[in-house]
Amino acid sequence: MSELRELYQTTILDHNKKPRNFHVPAAANREADGYNPLCGDKVRVMVAVGDDDVVTDVGFQGSGCAISTASASMMTEAIKGKPVSSAMALFDSFHDLVTGPPLDEPDTDGVGKLAVFSGVREFPMRVKCATLAWHTLKSALEQSGETARTE
Repeated sequence: MSELRELYQTTILDHNKKPRNFHVPAAANREADGYNPLCGDKVRVMVAVGDDDVVTDVGFQGSGCAISTASASMMTEAIKGKPVSSAMALFDSFHDLVTGPPLDEPDTDGVGKLAVFSGVREFPMRVKCATLAWHTLKSALEQSGETARTE
């Protein structure tokens, strides 16, 4: 478990310093805002979905803590090129990963590199940081028009 914690710290720092897909996709046709009033994290997720219902590009902008930024960065890498249905399934898997009981062994099947976030479940206040971009992505894909909140 200590190797996973070390990888978690390294990954969070890397994606916070150099977030991937921190841009506005030119062909974005779905977007949503997210806000966590408890800590002030804000994010906008913009998604380009093609006629075949595949995420062709995704980007995010905003400001937040290292966990929030790293989660958004890794989320964009994980869903790019996937069908919307797969992105929504990954939302569910990631949410289960970080919100499960702290003492239970996390189910990391199907989440790939996102498994580094499994330790977040031990810190309920940080779960909100890790899931903000994901809830915002879900709002964008569902085109709900609502601001995602993790309070």
